[in-house]
Amino acid sequence: MTTTIPHWLDGKPFIGDGDTRSPVHNPATGEVIAELVRATPQEVERIISSSATAFETWSQVSLSKRSGILFRFRELLVEHTDELAAIITREHGKVISDAKGEIARGLEVVEFACGIPQLLKGEFSEQAATGIDVYSFRQPVGVVAGITPFNFPVMIPLWMNPVAIATGNTFILKPPDRDPGAAMFLAELWRKAGLPDGVFSVVHGDPDVIGRLLTHPDVAAVSFVGSTPTAKHIHETATKHGKRCQALGAAKNHGIVLADADLENAANNLIAAAFGAAGERCMALPVVAVQEEVADELVAMLVERANAVRVLPGEHPDSDMGPVITEQAKARITALIDSAQSEGAEILV
Repeated sequence: MTTTIPHWLDGKPFIGDGDTRSPVHNPATGEVIAELVRATPQEVERIISSSATAFETWSQVSLSKRSGILFRFRELLVEHTDELAAIITREHGKVISDAKGEIARGLEVVEFACGIPQLLKGEFSEQAATGIDVYSFRQPVGVVAGITPFNFPVMIPLWMNPVAIATGNTFILKPPDRDPGAAMFLAELWRKAGLPDGVFSVVHGDPDVIGRLLTHPDVAAVSFVGSTPTAKHIHETATKHGKRCQALGAAKNHGIVLADADLENAANNLIAAAFGAAGERCMALPVVAVQEEVADELVAMLVERANAVRVLPGEHPDSDMGPVITEQAKARITALIDSAQSEGAEILV
């Protein structure tokens, strides 16, 4: 029986009345493992309203109590790392070690958020001018929306929601449709940590759902990670409607290997960059320039290492690389290889 992935509203799962559903696949097998319910406009409104209502009380909660919940959330995240990594691997395809590494990176932000009270201190200047004292203090902005990509279904949400919540805001997560299960697991951990209902919500849906988050008057800020064209659209739309916006577009890293480099180390790191998370990340180093004197030697090292990469389902203990997320992603990679070959490139692996 296919699992239905609900929204998260008022501290519990909420399936809603949406009649549009999307399949969630296991990339390693092609099997449909879950079904995602897309939110209706009325349900998006309900989730935003819940978050806005929760903000009224959460913003008044003491810093020490907020930190206590963050510390508990951190403990739960460590305790349930294996379960969460299994969800990532099942829905995304990356190997278990990559999934655990992603969680560890997200955990670093949670730990930073645990100590946020130190950074929330205001400032006071006596006699800034004759008879005038100047002071400042930091306040939460309100409802914050986070829109995240498929390639890091835990790390990138954890870039956003722990800090937003620790500083007194409420948070609505719109996770990717392809691997939404991790978002629901995080929601359950927040509940177990003692986070009040409505402070953390999850909504699934299409671009119309995102559009409502970007334009709704009760949403004060938006954080996004994804493609550059989408980042530009989100930034333009959100700021046009008076929202604070962080929109992070695609990144392309480039490598340079000079003749005096440690070639063994360079080759190992280039292979790790290329095949970690099946290359579905902005750290994948798609372009590497090599000084001519060492090019042939480095290429030979890369070919040897690439041929040794074991491509297996992500949960397999001997897997070095799992599948890419969809058949469409695989077809795009194949098309790029064919295009390169037609333009004169030599395929070595």
